[in-house]
Amino acid sequence: MIVFFLLLVIAAMALGILGIVVKGLFYLLFTGIGVLLVAFLLGAFWMRRRNARRHPAR
Repeated sequence: MIVFFLLLVIAAMALGILGIVVKGLFYLLFTGIGVLLVAFLLGAFWMRRRNARRHPAR
């Protein structure tokens, strides 16, 4: 799961850089920002679920 998270972050950075550098592809910057937000949300849900298994409620 951590590999998937890191791949999403790298893809978001690549899309953002392409969106800034290449003229006319500014929408890729916003796509990269969206992918980054999705990656962080998935990472947060994954960490929360992982911690819930280790410490069950009593």
